[in-house]
Amino acid sequence: MKIIIHWLVLTLAVLATPYVVHGIHVNSVVTAIVVAAVLGFINIVVKPIVTILTLPINILTLGLFSVVLNGLFFWFVATIVAGFSIDTFMSAVIGAFVISVLNWILNKAFGE
Repeated sequence: MKIIIHWLVLTLAVLATPYVVHGIHVNSVVTAIVVAAVLGFINIVVKPIVTILTLPINILTLGLFSVVLNGLFFWFVATIVAGFSIDTFMSAVIGAFVISVLNWILNKAFGE
């Protein structure tokens, strides 16, 4: 049940992001659901491995490289999901940040 709530919260964050960040386009609710599923999968499976591999550069940049990694993962999702597009890399970085903040706020609101 907890996974479904997290998935729905992430879907709401994906749906809200195009209203905040110019350059991000979501065609439908179904597309947002698929984007949330792919982002969740990447965050659970791929991100921990990449974070460990890039730990030295992350330490050198005082953690700012993780922001770039989040943008890259977000941009990657836009390349593999039809109906979801991001115009520029900067839009991807800002969009990933907005989704992170919205996801945190909505998880706190729905009582994690």
